[in-house]
Amino acid sequence: MRIIILLLAVLVSCNLFDEKKDNTAIARAENKYLIYSDIEDIIPKHLNKEDSLLFITNYINSWIKENLILQKAEINLSDNQKDFQKQLEDYRKSLLIYTYEKELIKKLLDTNIVESEIQEFYEQNQQNFVLKDDIVKVRYLKVFKKAPQVQKIRKVYASLKPKDIEKLTELAHQYAEKFHLNDEEWIYYDELKKEVPLTLDQTTSYLKNIKNIEVEDSLSYYFVFVKEYKLKNDVSPLSFETNNIKNIIINKRKLSLINKVSSDLYQEAIINNDIEIYNNTKDEK
Repeated sequence: MRIIILLLAVLVSCNLFDEKKDNTAIARAENKYLIYSDIEDIIPKHLNKEDSLLFITNYINSWIKENLILQKAEINLSDNQKDFQKQLEDYRKSLLIYTYEKELIKKLLDTNIVESEIQEFYEQNQQNFVLKDDIVKVRYLKVFKKAPQVQKIRKVYASLKPKDIEKLTELAHQYAEKFHLNDEEWIYYDELKKEVPLTLDQTTSYLKNIKNIEVEDSLSYYFVFVKEYKLKNDVSPLSFETNNIKNIIINKRKLSLINKVSSDLYQEAIINNDIEIYNNTKDEK
């Protein structure tokens, strides 16, 4: 193996892999040979000489191990065990059907979903939209203690007045280290806890009573305004499930489309006399 590595080092340094394909063998695993032309096209072009050598060496080692196992399998497995014709044909059929159905969906599927359809699906399936975790609509800001305008941020971070919200947005962009001000978006409460060092006392029951939370660490203040919340095992709000419902509706349409195409093909074949079912069973006496 050392001789092969030294040989490869010379080949890489001489850029022989960029020249005319060479059929000289560089490795052998029993009666199988690896030649230069087998690997020259798979070597990433951006690698330097050292990395190219490492890549080739690793490839050779993998090739040898694979072929040693492969040849043992060829010797030790029976002809039946090595006959994969049926599996390959089944796999080919599955790929053909999958690819054809994919093209049908691309061409024929209606992906336009109106809000009323989402609303109707949600109302009829609320039992399937139960929260597994707490969620909140929230604003939060992380502000260095020495930052200017901390008092102004403290004054307006929980306000519902449009003028104060506008001011808060301006202050957040100027002075906050981190912030999230979209209080119309539901997020998981655990996501909030990753950003804000809430204590054990500030748990689910805390949400029921307190809307404004202010905590601090050695460097920063954290201002949190919980506009709305839903707890684990509550029915999940529609706005939180909209994308999920859209995906469910689209998947149902896909299934319906494929079933319809299959049924139409079957009916058309019957009309055109393209299919027959033979009854070859003999009456028993």
